[in-house]
Amino acid sequence: MTPQTYRAIRLERIAPSFREGAEIVTLPLAEPQRGEIRVRNLHCGVNAIFDTQIARDAVDYVKIALPTFTGVEAIGVVEAVGEAVTGFAIGDAAVTVRFTGGYREANTGPASGFAPAPAATRDYLALASTGVSALVALERIGEVRSGETVAISAAAGGLGHLLVQLALLKGCRVIGVAGGAEKCAFVSSLGAERTIDYRTEDVGAVLSREYPRGIDVAIDTVSGTIFDAFLANLANHGRLVVGGAAADLEGRPEIVAAPRIANAIYYKGASVRGFMNGLLTPYWDDARRRLFDLYQRGKLKVHLDSQRNQGIEGIFDGIERLLSGRSMGKVVVDLAQPTE
Repeated sequence: MTPQTYRAIRLERIAPSFREGAEIVTLPLAEPQRGEIRVRNLHCGVNAIFDTQIARDAVDYVKIALPTFTGVEAIGVVEAVGEAVTGFAIGDAAVTVRFTGGYREANTGPASGFAPAPAATRDYLALASTGVSALVALERIGEVRSGETVAISAAAGGLGHLLVQLALLKGCRVIGVAGGAEKCAFVSSLGAERTIDYRTEDVGAVLSREYPRGIDVAIDTVSGTIFDAFLANLANHGRLVVGGAAADLEGRPEIVAAPRIANAIYYKGASVRGFMNGLLTPYWDDARRRLFDLYQRGKLKVHLDSQRNQGIEGIFDGIERLLSGRSMGKVVVDLAQPTE
């Protein structure tokens, strides 16, 4: 029998960390209304920097009113369908990448807020969320072309390891930046022709020495000195895609005394471009379909972090794991086991 309640994580107060600001709450299970479905979530994906900034009320484009539900991405099985819903039936796999839909055991909402998936697995969750970000960033913002040289920061992470593979599938030369021997070995195993260990090597010096023609596309989610190294080593007409600024999570962004960015890009005809996936929703469905196809044909692999996080309580552990810098691949939480 379906339980009549479910649990979710709700942000109750503004706090320095997600764990300090959020609590697990028990809620009544809602029946779907017209145009709605109810999904029993099996897995959710962790977005630790976003979660931390939400807890601090520091995400400019998301205006929160406390209390608020949390989490962005989850995948599960449809267990109830409201009137006039045509795209889903009971038992279908459904994924959501909408804020407040992730960190909960069940989710009732408009069918338009979900997308179908071949199965309710961790891999399809990663592809439908992080994979879509990777493909859209490469194609729509980076405008990557076959034969180009592509540099990727945090290349061993959930986003990075998919970016590496997708750039290779497009016929690019790939440089991955990661921290530590284990992560660098992993990035190399994906096919990157050069992996730079930022802990032991000077990223800018390596790029200048080994890639004197420059980088055609750089995708950076770190900021700080890695951003500086990518910017300084762009090729003519190079594109530096900014997909995050992890180095700025603690405290205020660093104040840098240097020539304005115009000096770095003008004579090269280069550009610095911001990637915000939420502004690119028209491309999500097509990207998701193509990613699922690549995965099913064995062209694209999903690597999950080795730490298993179980239950709604495991979300806090997953967030802290990702923030620790020790994770490799996509960090997910198993909210429930599939029923037989």
